[in-house]
Amino acid sequence: MSDISPDSQPSNAPEWSVSELSGALKRTVEDAFGYVRVRGEISGYRGPVASGHAYFALKDEGAKIDAVIWKGNFARLRQRPEEGMEVIAHGRLTTFPGKSSYQIIIDRLEPAGLGALMALLEERRRKLAAEGLFDEGRKRSLPFLPRVIGVVTSPTGAVIRDILHRITDRFPRRVVVWPVRVQGDTSAAEIANAIAGFDALPAGGTIPRPDVLIVARGGGSLEDLWSFNEEIVVRAAAACSIPLISAVGHETDWTLIDHVADRRAPTPTGAAEMAVPVKADLFANLHDLGARLTGHALRMIERRRQDLRNLGRALPSGEALLATPRQKLDLAAGRLVHALTLNTRRHHQRYDALTRRLLTQSPANRLDRSRDRFHAVAERLEASARIALARKREAFAGRAAQLTPLLLSRRSEAGRERLQTLAGRLLQAAATRTSAQRERLDRFAVLLEAYSYQGVLQRGFALVRDEQGRPIRNVAAAQAAASLDLQFADGHFTVGKGTAAPTPSPAKAKPKAGQAGPQPSLFDD
Repeated sequence: MSDISPDSQPSNAPEWSVSELSGALKRTVEDAFGYVRVRGEISGYRGPVASGHAYFALKDEGAKIDAVIWKGNFARLRQRPEEGMEVIAHGRLTTFPGKSSYQIIIDRLEPAGLGALMALLEERRRKLAAEGLFDEGRKRSLPFLPRVIGVVTSPTGAVIRDILHRITDRFPRRVVVWPVRVQGDTSAAEIANAIAGFDALPAGGTIPRPDVLIVARGGGSLEDLWSFNEEIVVRAAAACSIPLISAVGHETDWTLIDHVADRRAPTPTGAAEMAVPVKADLFANLHDLGARLTGHALRMIERRRQDLRNLGRALPSGEALLATPRQKLDLAAGRLVHALTLNTRRHHQRYDALTRRLLTQSPANRLDRSRDRFHAVAERLEASARIALARKREAFAGRAAQLTPLLLSRRSEAGRERLQTLAGRLLQAAATRTSAQRERLDRFAVLLEAYSYQGVLQRGFALVRDEQGRPIRNVAAAQAAASLDLQFADGHFTVGKGTAAPTPSPAKAKPKAGQAGPQPSLFDD
């Protein structure tokens, strides 16, 4: 058995390549130190290189670590790195396999002395933002030309002088100043009370209520501006119903009141410029708008006038418009006279025809015609009865002559007696029927006489006619008639322009058969 050196003994340890080992180390470091805050002094800073990245180191008295700020993060830094500055770097650890070293990738830098304040400020900002105090939907528009401007600032600094000077130059307005301390232990409470005090002023009171508020302070460090980061100030600004402009510090300085204000001004002078417009510019714009309005009105009037002229030329004249209707009216007027005359004539003809029809259908004429027909029928019936009776007698006599030789027996004598009895009954029946028909006719005649207007005249009434024989039915027709004919039961009496004279009633003659007698009608001419 040969001897084997320990160094040459086989091992079960895994074999790594350099790249694999570097990658494993990188993962280990990044997992163990995902996000860190490192305090140190900037060393070896030469500014960003051509690519825009910045490379330097952080060191303290015992160690040094490489640091990198990528181009995108460098542009967003509020505090730019400087050689020898003590800072607190926020970032993540990683390794750089090309140099077998580790480094920190910095996302944010802050001065080491302000780290606690910045952390508190960031925590407060997140809290208030979560409550919705910084939402853009809460912000209101500023009034175009406020009558009163309220200013919350120190009364002794240059800020109030700059604001008053700028407002006076642009558009003089009334300014009400609420003096407060803008730095110190009690400054935050004074600023919050001033904002709430302005908001509590009633409209139309002794102290005018501002239409817009300006909260202003000059520039300074984070500690100097800290009063405007206090929660009491931010909540007072959020609760204020008056539009508020924040003008704290310079353009690069940001405080929490800037987030909650309706507008943020870069400087106090800029806040005054936001509050009021330039009076000269307003007059110039007003003059320009007035000139444009006048020109537009003149052009519109001229265009309307030209349109009216064009329409006037296209329209016919008044005489031309009225010519055809006037001619139609003349023709219609000419036809109207002829039409009225013709219509009157037609109505007269119709009236005459109706009068004639009424005369032919009067009760007296109809009664006379009925009486004539009845008399004719009665005479024909009587003649027919006589003829029939004569014929029956002749026939009976003939039969009797024929039967006489045969009826010598007692039976024949009885038959002759019975025959004579029947003949007598027949004649009596004919006479009875004729008498009954006469009585019925007489009753009809009495009834017709009762319905005739002659009966009305017998009771004391009179029938009034005009000179043409038309009946008078009302006072207007009587006044229009030239003369009146009054018919009584015993005659006529004429009243008119001439001498009134009674006229005897004509005697009634018995009409012949088939001929109408005189017309006894109320409408008799």
